[in-house]
Parts: sequence; structure tokens; C-alpha cells
Amino acid sequence: MKQYIRELKIGNVELNNNLMLAPMAGITDMPFRIVCRQMGSCGLMFTEMVSAKGLHYQDQKSFELTGITALERPIGIQLFGSDPQIISSMIDKLNQTKADLFDINMGCPMPKITKNGEGSALMLNPKLAYNVMSAAVKTAAKPVTVKIRKGWDEQNINAVDFAKMMEDAGAAMITVHGRTREQMYGGKADWEIIRKVKEAVHIPVIGNGDVVCAQSARDLFDVTNCDGLMIGRGAQGNPWIFSEIEAGLNSGQLTDSVSVDRCWSKPEIQEKKAIMCKHLTLAVDIKGERTGILEMRKQLAWYVKGLYQATSVKNCIFQQTTKEGLLECIQNISESRA
Repeated sequence: MKQYIRELKIGNVELNNNLMLAPMAGITDMPFRIVCRQMGSCGLMFTEMVSAKGLHYQDQKSFELTGITALERPIGIQLFGSDPQIISSMIDKLNQTKADLFDINMGCPMPKITKNGEGSALMLNPKLAYNVMSAAVKTAAKPVTVKIRKGWDEQNINAVDFAKMMEDAGAAMITVHGRTREQMYGGKADWEIIRKVKEAVHIPVIGNGDVVCAQSARDLFDVTNCDGLMIGRGAQGNPWIFSEIEAGLNSGQLTDSVSVDRCWSKPEIQEKKAIMCKHLTLAVDIKGERTGILEMRKQLAWYVKGLYQATSVKNCIFQQTTKEGLLECIQNISESRA
């Protein structure tokens, strides 16, 4: 039987397995990361992306995003920026943190990022991207990785050549999201581009895009022969996805490929409710009740996706302003299936 889940080494960082949680702004905060770690089977996770320029100008919120606990390790801090000198100086400061590695975001498609020449806009400026990565690697006391996309649009697909440049600049790992910037998060991810990048470089290549269960994970591995998987939206409200994928791939009992719409992991309702309560408690303990409640309402809305009377449950969630109110909404979720 083909071994899909295996240990992976990134520079001098050794991972127990090759399943990773993608950095997602406003989603993969400390409470969510801790829940994912406690659910098991997540080999590596990342902070929300942090503005190097924000750190440079002493922005408190940016510094808060770099906060890490021992519970989350191994973990990487993801930075975005287009100024090599600022990237270098901020990594120099972050060398003292608990981060196991640093990741440079060259894939974010959001206009507020790309309009400044950052994120996926760097794929339109390979020379600057090379300088950013090179500066980061020279300063870092830890491995530096990079996350890219297929390209800017269908007329500018350059992931393979771009990945080679990142390897030459010293990147220890490359994650490829199989969509262009123009696609944002819509349409279907192109796994063939991930395969081509894997064939072109000698460092670990991580596939990203449309993995929502064990079946789709196996399909991506088979198509790309990549070294690991990074899971983003598939983990929203679904922190047990890593365990589900590991168990499914290790079982060797998966059937032929199925539509991703049929892959959603559905644990027992009581288990889901218990994790929701744990996540909520962590958020309030770490961020305080006001901020914790405001941020958890969207997280809980993802958890109830697909449950019986999900719309009513969501309405209840978004009306609450206290921890007790949210806990009551959770406990009142019916065990019936949609």
C-alpha cells in the first residue's frame, strides 16, 4: 500500500507527518491552532499572515499575531511584504520567538495586499521576489519557506520558473496553491501545476487547493506526487480534518474519486458540540470575552455547516454577546441530521 502520510523534514525541522494547516487571516488564530493541535494529526501550522511593514512600524496588532505557545509547535510565522530590508530586519527580531520556521507569503490574492506589490503581486516581479527571499534566508536562524500560486492570471502562469528562483534563493520548502490570483478562491484548483513544480525543484513541495477530506487528499497526492498537503478552507469549522485524512489514507480502503461536495467530514454531533465549546472557551480565555465572542461567532457558523436547521442555529449564534449565550446555542443544537 502506498504510504501517503509520512514524516517530513524542512531544513532542520522534523515533522511527525506531512499534513499542514494553512495560514488564513482572521481564521487561524491561536485558539483555532490549539484546537487543531489537540485534535491531533496536524504536522505543521502557521500563524495568520503578519505584515512585515506593520512590525517595522511597531503596530501592536501585528506583534500580537506573532504570539506563539509551546502547545502549537511545530509552527511557522508567515510574513508578507515586498521590501527586502524590512523583511530581513523583522526576521532578525523574530529569530528569538518560539517559531520553528518562517514563511513568506507570495500568494495572497486580496486587493489590499496586492495593490502594494505584496502577496501574489510578487509573482509579477520575480526579481524583487528573489531579493525578498534571499534577504530573509540570509538573516533567518531558522528555515524559510514560501507560499505561491499558479500565477497572476491565465496569461501569466509562472509557478514553475518562480519556484526554481525561490529554491535558488534558499527556500527550504514551497507551497503551491493551484489557482491564479485572478481566480481568488473560486473555480477549481489546478493540481497539474503542483505536479510540474514538484518535478522542477529538489526541495519539498506542498500541494494546496480543494482538499476537504481523505479522498481528495489521496487524489491530490496521486496527481502531483507532492511531499505534503496544506489545508485551508477545508479546516474551517472542521479541525478534525487532519485526523480524518490520516485515518482514511492509512486505512487503504478509499473508493474511487468522488465529488468534493460529498467529502465533508461529519463526526458525531456530540463530538462536534464538545469541540465547539472547547474552542469558544479558549477564545474567551485568550482574547477576553468581548473580542473572543465577536471572533468566535463566524468560527461557530462554520462548525454548524450541514447540521440540522443550520440557518436557525447561525441566527442564534450571531445574536449572542456573551459566552453563556453562545454555549446555550451550542447545547441546543439538535442531534437530527439535515
